[in-house]
Amino acid sequence: MFDTHASAVARLSGIRPFRLGGRVESVGALSVEISGLSRHVAVGDRVELVLRDGTLGLAEIVGVSGRCLQAAPFGGTLGIGAGAAVIVSSAGDLAPSDAWLGRVIDPLGSAVDGGCGLPRGPVKRNVRSRPPPAIARARLGGPIDLGVRVLNCFTTCRTGQRLGLFAGSGVGKSTLLSMLARHTACDVAVLALVGERGREVREFIEDDLGPEGLARSVVVVATSDAAPLLRREAAYTAMTVAEHFRDQGRSVLLLMDSVTRFCLALREIGLAAGEPPATRGYPPSVFAELPMLLERAGPGPMDATGRAGQITALFTVLVEGSDHDEPVADAVRGILDGHVVLDRRIAEGGRYPAVDILRSLSRAASGCLDARQAALVREARAMLALHADMADMARLGAVRPGADPALDRALAVVPRLEAMLTQSRDDFSSIATSFDRLEAALSSDARP
Repeated sequence: MFDTHASAVARLSGIRPFRLGGRVESVGALSVEISGLSRHVAVGDRVELVLRDGTLGLAEIVGVSGRCLQAAPFGGTLGIGAGAAVIVSSAGDLAPSDAWLGRVIDPLGSAVDGGCGLPRGPVKRNVRSRPPPAIARARLGGPIDLGVRVLNCFTTCRTGQRLGLFAGSGVGKSTLLSMLARHTACDVAVLALVGERGREVREFIEDDLGPEGLARSVVVVATSDAAPLLRREAAYTAMTVAEHFRDQGRSVLLLMDSVTRFCLALREIGLAAGEPPATRGYPPSVFAELPMLLERAGPGPMDATGRAGQITALFTVLVEGSDHDEPVADAVRGILDGHVVLDRRIAEGGRYPAVDILRSLSRAASGCLDARQAALVREARAMLALHADMADMARLGAVRPGADPALDRALAVVPRLEAMLTQSRDDFSSIATSFDRLEAALSSDARP
């Protein structure tokens, strides 16, 4: 006699679920070795470790050596002992939704702003997904208004473009990021604070971003005291959230601070897994994984009508000792579509944002500037370059007025350019206004 549907469900509900398990063999500073699961999990899968107090700690498989697996815990190795039980976990996917706007979350997708829990969206997303196929992606859109004069004029950015923001510490990087987050013309902003100082997170959200900026933003936070796996995951989570809004056809601004701390987290994970240090202590996996993250930003895949959402991304890079040729900076510069360099000497001179115009470049600007705008940029760059070459001679009094009309004009125009480029945090300047002010600064009675 066949069971009825109700009795079958009752019998099935009484069956205890089968769960794959293993045990911890050894514990290191950043990783643990696990046995008993080598045939059932792979690199990238997640497991749960039973800690000494009976709670569960999430970890990710980062290496395989013979029959032992190496796992990096998301919460560090504190409380993990040899022989601890290990259970295969189904965690690892995010389900972003529009209700995440205005919220501050951790890299695992949980709210950390004291509000109610985050509702899950209808679609699960793998945080380690691949970039869209190159041929299927849309092209860059028109110019996007960043609200900052020096960037609008000299590193004009197109919708879907990716720029690197290269800066040392204390040069005004955070202030510039706050200006971009508040003023950029976009539908949604996603901010990734990777390895940020814990003290500065609340100040950035409340003072720099502000209520209006937060209302259209999702902020992903992993502070500097977080385990390296969490710091790495913050970048992937922010990218996944940005892709959710991009696939709705929206224009998304992604600000990630910083790629350098993301690479440092990758280095810690790689070294703990036994990778050899190759380039200045960075294992090879860092430079293999870096483009897998950065290439996910940009134009999305086109739909049936040929339209696509865009992720316009700015990634900050902390240059060590102002060395712009260090491995991470060099690799990022080669992947992205342009770079903005902040210079300490300019900041010390009192001009903010302290962008070094002659060393900054937008590779896509030529596709969105009209003839008038392109001519103004060329003329201003020529004046700045000539002034930079002869500034020391002028200070020494070795420049005779009238001997070189072009130099006379540069010496007259550059101070006005510097004044035009100075902008406070709360000052907004559209693209049209920025070029009008640039044209006014270049007009001079010193013109030959």
